[in-house]
Amino acid sequence: MAVIAVFNQKGGVGKTTTTLNLAAALAHLEKRPIAIDLDPQAHLTLSCGIRAENRDESIAAFYREETPLASLVRDVADGMRLIPGHLELSKIDALYGKSTSIASRLREGLQESLAWEDSPILIDCCPMLGVLSLNAIFAADRVLIPVSADYLSMQGVERLDAALNVLERGLKRKIERKVVVTRFDSRRKFSHHVYEQLRERYGDALCETHIAENVSLAESPEHGKSVFDFAPRSQGAKDYFALTAELLDKGFIQ
Repeated sequence: MAVIAVFNQKGGVGKTTTTLNLAAALAHLEKRPIAIDLDPQAHLTLSCGIRAENRDESIAAFYREETPLASLVRDVADGMRLIPGHLELSKIDALYGKSTSIASRLREGLQESLAWEDSPILIDCCPMLGVLSLNAIFAADRVLIPVSADYLSMQGVERLDAALNVLERGLKRKIERKVVVTRFDSRRKFSHHVYEQLRERYGDALCETHIAENVSLAESPEHGKSVFDFAPRSQGAKDYFALTAELLDKGFIQ
């Protein structure tokens, strides 16, 4: 069971798009991934064509009623599986924020319910460093950080990198991480500038593959599909398959 948290404190960087299409690519490679929607907005769930109207069928039930995670897993498409998100997750910080054990809740739930899985687990985090994101980071073996090719996003990843360094001391282990550039426009010099700046800052932790700005990536969630099902010949599909292959080849996803 390899657990990857997909996280960035800045919104609009392609976090959900990356989780969805990495999981879909892994499914096409017959890895039978499980994606967990840990964002109260439940955009990953919607992007999979599911409307999680019942909180008891979502990961909110794991936190509120201690429902085992294995019972919440749903088949969505071609070998991809999902634990849906729900708006009820927005209450978790208020309900459990003062608990000293809450940060380890998801890790313990995965070990108790899904430890037998020999499949990658991808966690789509909410865009803030609160209880839910800490749950994902504490549960994860590695963190994948999507960064859109713009100035503010580049500043955001530096703050997140510093926060992860602080968390490492509490966890007493290294948090392995990778940065992937999204919404890359090859026609804009600034996109190349951002990529080179990140390369200088993060070296081998920066993915060689970058994700081009592509209309199919923006349109596919409206149809409840990954880019591979919506537009398999698009540049978006090619980029996410290349990213998946790179992460597998480098051992980041095992």
